[in-house]
Amino acid sequence: MAKGPKNIAEYVCRAITPGVSALGYDIWDVEYVKEGSEWYLRITVDSPEGIDIDDCEKAYRVIDAVIDEIDPIEGSYHLEVSSPGVERDLRTAEHFQWALGQVIVLKLFAAIDGKKELIGILEEIDEKGTLTLQCEEKSYSVERQKISRAHLYFDFDAQGIEED
Repeated sequence: MAKGPKNIAEYVCRAITPGVSALGYDIWDVEYVKEGSEWYLRITVDSPEGIDIDDCEKAYRVIDAVIDEIDPIEGSYHLEVSSPGVERDLRTAEHFQWALGQVIVLKLFAAIDGKKELIGILEEIDEKGTLTLQCEEKSYSVERQKISRAHLYFDFDAQGIEED
């Protein structure tokens, strides 16, 4: 297998998909990232009914067994299995397709119209990956490479929930 974080994430995703699917869950995302001096293999699982801590534990057991068998990572790392949450990250083309028609947040590398963050309805994604976001004041076209982070928007104030 070719070495490198992206290849490891793709390889792990393919390997764990059958076991996770057998539990009735979908894989939302797999990341293999270095933070400080530590490596993390983060796997996010989802289902139409949502995911709770018991679901994460079941998925963890299946995923851990598969990873132990295929042993794709040299050295130590932390395995994390979680749900995507109400403000799930949007990283792939499939994530953005899934989010069409929903309110999302785009954090930008450089400001557009003086704004480094846009909140609006994701209206379209073209074949080049440019997103069309309808904000309150106007519509923006944003190329994916200009986005540092994207996630669903959840209005905690409207729900009476305090953010940490």
